[in-house]
Amino acid sequence: MGASPGFPAGSLFGTLTRNWWVLLLFGLFAVIFGVLAVMAPVRTAAVLAWWLGIMAIVEGVVVLVSAFSGSAPVSRGWALFYALASIAFGVLAVINPLATASVLLLFLAAWLVVGGIYRIVFAIRVRKQISGEWMLIVSGLLAVALGVMFALNPIAGLAVTSLWIGVLALIYGVLQIIAAFRLRSLGKSIGAM
Repeated sequence: MGASPGFPAGSLFGTLTRNWWVLLLFGLFAVIFGVLAVMAPVRTAAVLAWWLGIMAIVEGVVVLVSAFSGSAPVSRGWALFYALASIAFGVLAVINPLATASVLLLFLAAWLVVGGIYRIVFAIRVRKQISGEWMLIVSGLLAVALGVMFALNPIAGLAVTSLWIGVLALIYGVLQIIAAFRLRSLGKSIGAM
């Protein structure tokens, strides 16, 4: 293994420049996911809910095993309750991922409405102590409006949320790809490869 000047072969910098391709893969996967999310946002929401269900099932099984083996960090009763709740949620998410995503979006809608009202009330109460309280009020009004829109049309809310996720994944992916090629160039230019 070559070492770069000032950076030993086992350094983080040396490791990053030799493994630039890992960042490239992350970036490519993120770009592919982002394109798919933008092209089919409702299907993306369903797939994400399905994967959330798979993760919940796996976690539930792991906690169930730890409950029966006596290695759970909480009481056996709590571990069993959590394991069964995780498995039940996971099975529901796998069986009907779109409904699961819609229900989760309704929770998000309720949270947005409550959070928006909280911001408005907070801004009114502290208006004499701070300046620019109108920004908190506008933020609260926007949160309430978004929450109401999500509640009135959960499928459209899923589409919008998936589009946001897709666009962010595209941006993240492009930045990862740029970083990967910069690391590769840097590694070549100072002999770290």
